[in-house]
Amino acid sequence: MSDPHFRCGHVAIVGRPNVGKSTLLNHILGQKISITSSKPQTTRHRILGIKSGAGAQVIYVDTPGIHEQAKRAMNRYMNRVATATLQDVDLIIFMVEALRWTAEDEAVLERLRETSIPVIALVNKVDKVADKGKLLPFLRELAQKDSFAEVIPISATRRPDTARVEQAVERMIPEQPPLYPEDQLTDRSERFLAAEIIREKLMRRLGQELPYVLTVEIEKFACDEGGLTEIAAVIWVERSSHKGIVIGKGGRQLKRVGELARKEMEQLFGSRVFLQLWVKVKEGWSDDERALRSLGYGDEN
Repeated sequence: MSDPHFRCGHVAIVGRPNVGKSTLLNHILGQKISITSSKPQTTRHRILGIKSGAGAQVIYVDTPGIHEQAKRAMNRYMNRVATATLQDVDLIIFMVEALRWTAEDEAVLERLRETSIPVIALVNKVDKVADKGKLLPFLRELAQKDSFAEVIPISATRRPDTARVEQAVERMIPEQPPLYPEDQLTDRSERFLAAEIIREKLMRRLGQELPYVLTVEIEKFACDEGGLTEIAAVIWVERSSHKGIVIGKGGRQLKRVGELARKEMEQLFGSRVFLQLWVKVKEGWSDDERALRSLGYGDEN
């Protein structure tokens, strides 16, 4: 017999770029499904992370960071994805960084003021605050900016803190049966996750600018009866000069990216992986709406 008090709901995680949204999701789930790096704008797609428990199923929606100025087609696409997500959820988690309030934070809050959906404000990275005496005044100032359901200081990497977030979320989502099987972790395919893993390794190893003008397209994803997964991927860059940087001297950079990505895929997929990578040029793809759609950046529901 189903539990009439079971709770289930969609919860959007929003905020400016690089505030810790994907890190929070991964730590709540206890498994990495959303890639992370120290660079802003790492997340480009809407990704569901499904956390099922005895009394609740929470469908967290990780979104790209919302940009105050979206000059390129890629940035406009990410803003559309993040904004559209706010229309179809039961609760919003608004993440900010402790002791830091920027024009981009204000721009995100302006969008949240346009919705009637309850908002929990999470103040992340409190463990990085040297002078803890400054934290309480910051929390008070934030609480006065809007009528938040709760304001919770956290470190997204600490289990006691993420548990507090989960408890607050479960209190606020509606009573209804689960929407997904209890063993399902995400709505994304292994093919999608493979492309994201490769892109993460590139973002972590390359300089400041290049990661924003590259993307990864999976051309082959096949599993044989012997337990081997064959993956062929193209890394698209915008200029011929970028191609050499990604490949590296003697092919060393590309080889190392491939090794790191393959190891993580084997752990995630539970199978041996044979990974092939190529680097190709598609000029100006990140500022071309048609090219974006062809590379999998269609507007997401």
